[in-house]
Amino acid sequence: MRLLGLTVFVTVLICYVSLIETFRFRGKQRSPVIFIPGDGGNQLEASLNKTTAVHYLCEKVSNGFFNIWLNLELLVPIIIDCWIDNMKLIYDNETRETKNPDGVDIRVAGWGDPFVVEYLDPSRASPGSYFNNIGNMLVTKLGYVRNVSLKGAPYDFRKGPNENEEYFILLKALIEETYTNNNNSAVTLIAHSMGGPMSLLFLQRQTQLWKNKYISSLITLAGAWGGSVKALKVFAIGDDLGALLLRGKILKDQQITSPSLGWLLPSKLFWKNDEVLVETQLKNYTFADMREYLIDINVPNAWEFRKDNEKYQLDFRAPGVELHCLHGEKVQTVEKLLYKAGVAIDGSPELVPGDGDGTVNQRSLEGCTHWKGQQKQKIYHQPFPGVDHMKILSDAGVIDYVRKVLDFN
Repeated sequence: MRLLGLTVFVTVLICYVSLIETFRFRGKQRSPVIFIPGDGGNQLEASLNKTTAVHYLCEKVSNGFFNIWLNLELLVPIIIDCWIDNMKLIYDNETRETKNPDGVDIRVAGWGDPFVVEYLDPSRASPGSYFNNIGNMLVTKLGYVRNVSLKGAPYDFRKGPNENEEYFILLKALIEETYTNNNNSAVTLIAHSMGGPMSLLFLQRQTQLWKNKYISSLITLAGAWGGSVKALKVFAIGDDLGALLLRGKILKDQQITSPSLGWLLPSKLFWKNDEVLVETQLKNYTFADMREYLIDINVPNAWEFRKDNEKYQLDFRAPGVELHCLHGEKVQTVEKLLYKAGVAIDGSPELVPGDGDGTVNQRSLEGCTHWKGQQKQKIYHQPFPGVDHMKILSDAGVIDYVRKVLDFN
């Protein structure tokens, strides 16, 4: 009898704890969260079985998969040439698809695991921190549990939407699974940068009934709704990723092979045809001349990438869910490329600044405001002066905004 009584007591205790957890998580209508990263915002792993290499120091055969993005040890002089040769994509303009170099297999790491979007470097090195500040807040302040109520949805960010169809299928399944595993609580998507338009494309493909059931809200941080002039700049001279030890001119060889960069070129929905994007002593290139400029700087594939993915830019239907659109402003952001006298078009232009968050132009960041009046669900728009494109992920005001949405929604 004692044993039976103890069993009943333990069973009741477990049920009670479960009830408390249900009340704590559902009573406040606190929804589970899935992080959707932007360009470069999650870990990638590679396996090598190559017959040739660009340098004798480059490894040709690896012992299984290893972290290739963002592995800081691979971004040092000379070794970075090996990294570029492994990370670049090869484009076929007949199939309109890309592939990895021969002997290179690259896969997305840790599907569903928030760790691979919280830290780009598995060593948790500071330069590789990404969603971790928001993740830590959710865990320590609101009681979220990683891999239960907090998930991550990584993808191959090098590729455009046209090559990421499987991602949208997997994301839908992840949302439904997360909903079920959290007492049938609707999910909140938190997306950064390119993750904003990726989330929009996903939501546009779902029925309103599905969204009403499974989605609580979409929170976007620095959404690149209409592309950015910076993408044009990257095709021209590359980008150093904000790291003092890296040179954009070197990284360019890998960056210009990514179709997603073509998708992020300025959109005709936000730029006028006669706006000058590139100014030289001999000719000005307007928005309408963008193809000619990309050919003149010897990156013709950039225009092919744009052609493959422009339809996803132009489909700008409202997401059909409650939206919190957060972004920085009043940070100098490249608005035009200026080649001064004596600077050849294959040289380094001066970057003429305008308003934005340091990466995305203001008009693109504010793209979410175009949906006001186009959907029944509420749209909240909140700019944060002086907060740049990456610091928005760690800004105290932004994190507090996210906390309040999830704590009281």
